[in-house]
Amino acid sequence: MGQPLRVGIVGLGAISGQYLSTFARLGTAWPGVVRLVAVADLDATRAAAVAAEQGVRALTVDELTTDPEVDLVLNLTVPAAHAEIALQAIAAGKDVYGEKPLAATLEEARAVLAAGRAAGVRVGCAPDTVLGAGVQTARAAIDGGAIGEPVAATATMMTPGHERWHPNPDFYYQPGGGPLLDMGPYYVTTLVTLLGPVASVVGTASHTRGTRTIGSGPRQGAVIPVDVDTHVTGVLRHASGALSTLVMSFDSVATRASEIEVHGQAGSLVVPDPNRFDGDVQLHELGGAWRTLPPGAGYRDAGRGYGVADLAVTPPGVPVRASGDVAYHVLDIMTSLLASAGSGVAVTVESTCERPAVVPLSDAPH
Repeated sequence: MGQPLRVGIVGLGAISGQYLSTFARLGTAWPGVVRLVAVADLDATRAAAVAAEQGVRALTVDELTTDPEVDLVLNLTVPAAHAEIALQAIAAGKDVYGEKPLAATLEEARAVLAAGRAAGVRVGCAPDTVLGAGVQTARAAIDGGAIGEPVAATATMMTPGHERWHPNPDFYYQPGGGPLLDMGPYYVTTLVTLLGPVASVVGTASHTRGTRTIGSGPRQGAVIPVDVDTHVTGVLRHASGALSTLVMSFDSVATRASEIEVHGQAGSLVVPDPNRFDGDVQLHELGGAWRTLPPGAGYRDAGRGYGVADLAVTPPGVPVRASGDVAYHVLDIMTSLLASAGSGVAVTVESTCERPAVVPLSDAPH
């Protein structure tokens, strides 16, 4: 405590730029929270370039996960490598924080959490967008009774598919991909943050096209196979009794539905985009009219990496908000939903988690 958490990044793909930007901002405004000390990537040239730009060391993956000057390994590799890198870091006594999902399979995710507990290290996982002022303001409004007892929620993500803009979208359409496992973590984590853990699910899914055509980049016009369901819908029964309806699709053109709404007997909330940290929360109380709530909780002007910073300032023994336990439960919900879609029957979600504590309204992790 009192010293910044020394972070080493493994994996320097597109998402790493957002983390680097956040760490640079935190390092300037709040230098005692986190400090980037090393980077690693399978592409040594890329690692060297980023290291030179950031003024840190470029290491191999093995070197970084065992380096004595690294306190936490930030795992930004592809999902298939999440468990391998996390286990390697945990074995070296490091805290770990990974991009979503926690692992490619529930079995691998379970192994990561078990290893972390055995080693006495902390395991965190994205998405940390739920720590921003948008979702947290909605959470505070619900906790404060603004809508009464929550009854239901809807969460909707409808797009034509990522191949329109992504130059290498193949993995979105292979096992481990699809709209639910790709974008679902933002929506399901938000639902768990707002309404608590999920007890059971029932779902259905469809696979409308066998191929997709890449729309941009050097492979524009290339045809790729589709081996996953591309439209998934289901109902989540929360342990509290509230019901959430989830629709995740790569088969639509557009939607005018709010991305997330939460309804109670006394009012309804429109929740901002869960893939962002900010946005307006709108409340419609019974007998009233829509109005925008002022920010009431969460980190203002946050960005990807605030989950790491929040972990850094969380005292020992206090549950981490963007935790591996929450990420495991979210992965369990999603895989259970896909299992239900395949079997045609409701599936009990075996895991649970504590609802993360509210983030007090703040400009900085504290």
